[in-house]
Amino acid sequence: MKLTILGCHSATPRWDANPTAQVLEVKGHLFLIDCAEGTQVQLRKFKVKFSRVKHVFISHLHGDHFFGLVGLISTFRLLGRTADLHIYGPKGIKEAILLQLKLGKSYTNYGLYFHELTSLEPELIFEDDKLTVTTIPLDHRVYTNGFLFQEKLGERSLDIEKARKLNVELSYYNKIKKGADGITKTGEPIPNADITFDPPPAKSYAYCSDTAYYPVIVPQITKATALYHESTFLDLHHDLAEKTKHSTAKEAAAIAKKADVGTLILGHYSGRYGNLENFRREAQELFENVALAEDGKVFNF
Repeated sequence: MKLTILGCHSATPRWDANPTAQVLEVKGHLFLIDCAEGTQVQLRKFKVKFSRVKHVFISHLHGDHFFGLVGLISTFRLLGRTADLHIYGPKGIKEAILLQLKLGKSYTNYGLYFHELTSLEPELIFEDDKLTVTTIPLDHRVYTNGFLFQEKLGERSLDIEKARKLNVELSYYNKIKKGADGITKTGEPIPNADITFDPPPAKSYAYCSDTAYYPVIVPQITKATALYHESTFLDLHHDLAEKTKHSTAKEAAAIAKKADVGTLILGHYSGRYGNLENFRREAQELFENVALAEDGKVFNF
């Protein structure tokens, strides 16, 4: 998995800070997660090919998470895009986007498919033979979902040397990789576990922005390889976090600890703070493996 942070700051604009957008590359897919104002410029800046963006996941309908979407859709049209584009987001996103396209007479010349979400329970919204994407219902001022991207366990690897020693029939090799037992040339069965290696562990990425402290999500994201959790405020402004239904760095760390994730990535910082290292320091009081999101930063996990 490769995660590129296009923007990781909250709503108030600054010349040196971009609001929320990320690109996740996994198993041949390139997923755009949230699409704030200026996202298409950030995609260009960090050399992300527009043609690879086929699925866009919008957490909620606050401007700092989706105001860049209609511009991106329009640019795709200007570039002569023909590939379908799928957008997953809260009910109302279709109306919001199509109204702007209608008023600007900018209808797309490619398939534009909206998958509107309303469920308050986790919901499988994308699946192929390599991975799944499931919503993570969050607690914010408007209907909001995070997203859990989970790889499926790959095929087992054949221990060819051992299979040859045991005279396993060549015609069974592909079946063995898929979990079947082997058969020797004399017809003797060989247990699959004796002639294969375990596949690499499946990885997962949990994206949680925006939300108040919400331990309800812990069972769903337990053991995630990486967790991006909003940390709009430091503990000094805990009262503002409660009022606006955002989280502090410590609260994000508490979720990471309870869920026993591999890495916690902090982001969605309020513009009132100058030194982002303070977010890391506060979070590490509860959870050790903390990283700071920064515009343009790449995480490989």
